[in-house]
Amino acid sequence: MNSNQIIAIVLIVAGILGLAYGGFSYDKETTGAKLGPIELKVTETKTVNVPMWAGIGAIAVGGLLLVLGARKK
Repeated sequence: MNSNQIIAIVLIVAGILGLAYGGFSYDKETTGAKLGPIELKVTETKTVNVPMWAGIGAIAVGGLLLVLGARKK
């Protein structure tokens, strides 16, 4: 399996996951206030939405890479 096929499979899987979940979230920790030796930490949950067109595009590009890689052989 060459690198183009691996990239194509990763794109297809990422596109399917993007369509299935629609996004992901992560936690960001910041310092809210600092008074001498005392610090107030604030944890925010950020959400990143993956657009539908990005998931479909990743699947399409991955499929094209697989098809074009098979034609070269």
